[in-house]
Amino acid sequence: MYFLLFSVLACFSMCCCVTPKEKNENFCDLLKSWYGSTLLSVEISRKGFHGEVTTTVDLSPYALSGPRVLLIHRWPRGLYVDPYQLASLSDQSEWRVLLDSVVDLEGPAHKNFGLDTLIYVTSGQISRFLNIAIPVHGRYHEPSHGERFVSVNVELPELLLQAGKYAQQCSLEPHSVVDAPCTADNSSMCQWVKIHHQRGPGLESFKFPVGDKSLVMPVCSGTFLITMLCCAVLSKYLWRHRII
Repeated sequence: MYFLLFSVLACFSMCCCVTPKEKNENFCDLLKSWYGSTLLSVEISRKGFHGEVTTTVDLSPYALSGPRVLLIHRWPRGLYVDPYQLASLSDQSEWRVLLDSVVDLEGPAHKNFGLDTLIYVTSGQISRFLNIAIPVHGRYHEPSHGERFVSVNVELPELLLQAGKYAQQCSLEPHSVVDAPCTADNSSMCQWVKIHHQRGPGLESFKFPVGDKSLVMPVCSGTFLITMLCCAVLSKYLWRHRII
């Protein structure tokens, strides 16, 4: 009886001897281990001019409760996303999207700049694996000399996390603290931790057909001659039948 009481008091005294500084160091070590073990990869699940890019985030094995997740996709000029399509999809999904600029849906690749999309995971309970599928569309490219296809690479997105106010007290190298919009509906800025994550499979790329620049003049000349011939035949028909 006395031995059991003494053991309980000894354990309690040891717990009380743990200083707030040691608790904070333990939390920071756990946080850095969690950040460092994060794995990120992208995959083109549907190719062509109307494709789909799936991003997979693996937060294992140190799962902290209640993190906020933000993915920043930096799309090249050869790709774009349809804001109306994303809005309809986000209403049925556990993520919301914020665009950094107005999207030109019709412009060719050489007359456009890149586009950034901020994807906020809105699920109340973040699971170990996150799979986010974003529909993307290819732009028409300027004709080239001899090249039949052009490759457009899809880079890994930036992964930003928030793990509570105590994370700001930790030294997080090689990760860094950056400012980004707090939510998809709020333009105010919050501090996020930009993760120096482990890379998954290699970069993916789309291949889009392009025109041959050496054929521009023959194609334009042939099109012009056929158009003039059709106009002449149509005019003769209208004159013969007194339609006008």
